[in-house]
Amino acid sequence: MPDPTATPTPNPLRKSTGRVGLWMVGARGSVATTATLGLAAIAGGHTAPTGCVTASEPFTEAALPGFDEIVVGGHDVTDVSMVARAETLVRDGMVAPQLMEAAREAISRADAQVRPGYTTMMPAGMPAESQQAAAERLAHDITSFRDAHELDHVVVVDLTSTEAVPEAAPEFFDAPALREALADPSRAVLPPSSVTAYAAILAGSPYACFTPSAGMNLPVLMEWATEAGIPVAGQDGKTGQTWLRTILAPAFAARGLKVLSWAGANLLGGGDGATLADPVAVQSKLASKTRGLQSLTGSEVTPLHIDNVPDLGNTKVAWDHVHVEGFLGSRLTLQTTWSAYDSMLAAPLVLDLARLLSLAGGAGHAGPVAALGFFFKDPWSSDTHDFAGQTRELTEWVEEASQLVNSNAHHS
Repeated sequence: MPDPTATPTPNPLRKSTGRVGLWMVGARGSVATTATLGLAAIAGGHTAPTGCVTASEPFTEAALPGFDEIVVGGHDVTDVSMVARAETLVRDGMVAPQLMEAAREAISRADAQVRPGYTTMMPAGMPAESQQAAAERLAHDITSFRDAHELDHVVVVDLTSTEAVPEAAPEFFDAPALREALADPSRAVLPPSSVTAYAAILAGSPYACFTPSAGMNLPVLMEWATEAGIPVAGQDGKTGQTWLRTILAPAFAARGLKVLSWAGANLLGGGDGATLADPVAVQSKLASKTRGLQSLTGSEVTPLHIDNVPDLGNTKVAWDHVHVEGFLGSRLTLQTTWSAYDSMLAAPLVLDLARLLSLAGGAGHAGPVAALGFFFKDPWSSDTHDFAGQTRELTEWVEEASQLVNSNAHHS
């Protein structure tokens, strides 16, 4: 396997300069480990980048870093190593044993770059840590990683478990009040996902929120990121069921058909299933999955429920029942079933975001990158939910951003 600290070999997908860090929050989880294993297998020539949007036309000529130029690190609150997690994926049938063995050394190197994350549940006997101090500690980890590996950018991607939706507090809208609250070790005004988002701002790192948790999506944090010239993208990765919905719903509208109701169910196990069994935590996931569908169909009748089925493990099953009114009041019913390893759907998109947010940083983009709504259920700064429209916007933006990067390189 290639050494991530060595000078990279030429890569035909690379048109930009420098290497990129992929710093995953929740680095030892299934999605992050799958992304790390997949990256190593692609960079080592052991597999094709199937499922990576940026590895296909029209993106192959874009100013993107090569897969062999991405160095992995991250934060986590667990001490279960990425290697141990990857071995679990093999036992569950997700990953072929030969790919695991080919990537083992690279996974181990990546795991050595993982640093303790932030949680509001501090271990007994540990001194209280203000959220400002926590964010500065996390930011120092990111900048140290960047400097040690001589990286142009470190892209931070939040892959942690879904949090409950925070209640809107005055501090979310008032910068001086938030700064005061953050400095108080007796208060925890921000959810953990927003502390890590703040750390990305302090580190000057592009950031993506792949979960429905708050992350950067608080007014003050978004303002600070934009002022700091940091590109950000979110929210909640669009991997399977919602992706299919954003293809089908516009098709009904294009045919002049009226969606009367669109009911759905998710069955999943593993860590996500256990997390989403919490009726409070699941609300943010339900909101992100239904908001775009309601916008596309004009129907408020879009019930969705999520069930924890432990024996499914890492397999996710998604079912939809669509009731449509057609010509002369006739009725049409469509049912779909989607079944896949959820981490396998998410991991290639994480690699895409690392490459594209590096492009955004090189192009000088600040604040939410609306065109990256292609990857999210509830996109920031974009009202476009239909997948065809999102694809056009992404393609146009990548072309424009690549021209900026290449122009800047020509004049430097």
